[in-house]
Amino acid sequence: MGVLLTRDAMDIARERGLDLVEVQPNAVPPVCRLMDYGRFRYEESRRERDSRRKSKGAQLKEVRFSPKIAGHDLETRANNAKRFLEDGDKVKVSVQFRGREMLHQDIGRQLLLRLIEMMQAVSTVEQDPRMEGRMMSIILAPRRQPVARADEADADAAAPTVEAETPA
Repeated sequence: MGVLLTRDAMDIARERGLDLVEVQPNAVPPVCRLMDYGRFRYEESRRERDSRRKSKGAQLKEVRFSPKIAGHDLETRANNAKRFLEDGDKVKVSVQFRGREMLHQDIGRQLLLRLIEMMQAVSTVEQDPRMEGRMMSIILAPRRQPVARADEADADAAAPTVEAETPA
């Protein structure tokens, strides 16, 4: 509508049954808008509620095993953890010690370090191995950017690059 006096804008808003809402108070002159403010707030709260409903927070999934686990079983648990990480969840990997196994915590630590190596491509270590009672655990988080494999790096090197010139 252009630049108006505040008094004139208020009169127009009253005639139309709307509210005069200041949108940009720091602008010169301040920018205002004619709208139904109650409806605007309602629609804004609906949008926020819908976005919260659609967003999925990262969950913490857990994978447990004992220090006596066989190699193939460890690979199966690693595949489960990998699937959780690819879904965007964090994974807590725990080794549970029973009885005299507590005397050989180094075996559990080696298993966890081996698992970290296996999961290096898809995860980052958020918490190093530490004891919590009879459990030694680590927490793995999904990697933000996928690691470029060697064959992808070769393809990127072969592709031509174009740089924009900046005027001097």
